[in-house]
Amino acid sequence: MREDILERLRAITEEEQRLLDSGGGVEPKLYTTDEDLTTVDSHMMLGEGRLIAARTHTRFVRFPKHRHNFVEVLYVCEGSLTNIIDEKRVEIRQGELLFLNQHTYHEILPAGVNDIAVNFMVLPEFFDVAYSMAGSGNVLADFVVNALRRDEQRGEYLHFKVAEELPIQNLLENLVYSLLEGREDQSRIHQTSMGLIFLYLLDSVQYAEMRLPNEYENMITMTALEYIERQYRTATLTELCDMVHLPIHGLSRLIKRNTGFNFKELLQRRRLNKAVELFCDTDLSINDVIAAVGYENNSYFHRVFKERYHMTPRAFRIKNQAEQRVRL
Repeated sequence: MREDILERLRAITEEEQRLLDSGGGVEPKLYTTDEDLTTVDSHMMLGEGRLIAARTHTRFVRFPKHRHNFVEVLYVCEGSLTNIIDEKRVEIRQGELLFLNQHTYHEILPAGVNDIAVNFMVLPEFFDVAYSMAGSGNVLADFVVNALRRDEQRGEYLHFKVAEELPIQNLLENLVYSLLEGREDQSRIHQTSMGLIFLYLLDSVQYAEMRLPNEYENMITMTALEYIERQYRTATLTELCDMVHLPIHGLSRLIKRNTGFNFKELLQRRRLNKAVELFCDTDLSINDVIAAVGYENNSYFHRVFKERYHMTPRAFRIKNQAEQRVRL
C-alpha cells in the first residue's frame, strides 16, 4: 500500500487518544444504541442511504464479544489483528481479508500502534453486483446468500490469505482510498470493485479458511436469487417452482426461512434497485422506467418506491441529478 495512505491510516484518532489517556474500554455509544456492545448498528456506522462505508479499526482496546447487523470485511494494511470466533483464534496478517457474516459473534484483541486495519461496513444489498459477477455454486456466493439470513444461531466467516496477490491488493488499495476520501458519488464503482475482488478471490480459494454450511437449502436459495437477478422483469414464483420442482407453499417457506424475505419482497428489491439505476443513468421517462423493470401498475410502483426511498421517483431523480451521485 502507498506510504501516504498508510501515514493517514496510522494517525491517532480522537477515540484512540481518549483510550490512551484514560485506559478505559470501548464506548458503546459510538457503535450502538444498546446499553452494551452486543450488536454494532449499521445506522450508527453508515450514513443515510449508503450501502458501504470504511473506517480504520480502533487500536489499543479489546472489543468484547459482539456481532453486526451488516457484513464486515476486515482488511489488514500493516501488522496483524486477532479475532476470537467461536473460541478459535483467527489472526489476520498484513494483506489478508476477513469476511464476517452479520450474525457472526466475535471479539477482537487489542491492536498495537503498528497494527493498521480498515473495516468495510457493508449492507447485504451492496453485494448484488458482486453476486451477479461471481455467479453461483462457489464459496463467495454461499457467503452472500448467508448474509441475507436472519437466523441468529448462524455465523460464517471467510479468511483469505492473499497478501501476495497483487491484483487483489491493488483493488483494495483503490477501494480504501476512495471510501476514506468520502467519494459517495462512486457507489457503482465501489460495487464493481468489490465484484472484481470477488472474481479474483474465486481464483484464490486455495488460500481461504472458512466456516460455511453446505446445504441443499443453500442451493435452492441461490437458484432463487439468481433467477430473480436475471429474470426480474417477468419473474414469477410459479415459474421458479417449476424450475426447482417444489410446491409453491414449500418453496415460499424455504425462501423466507433462508433470507428473511419472501419471494415478492426479494423481487421488489431487485426491481427497485434497477429502477434507481435507470433514473440516475438514463433520460428515460419515469413511466418508461416503470415498464422497463417489470411493473404494470404505475400507482403501485410509486407507492413502494416512496416506502423505500421516502420520496417520489421524480424527487429522487432531481435530488440525485443535483448531487451528481448514484444512490444504489
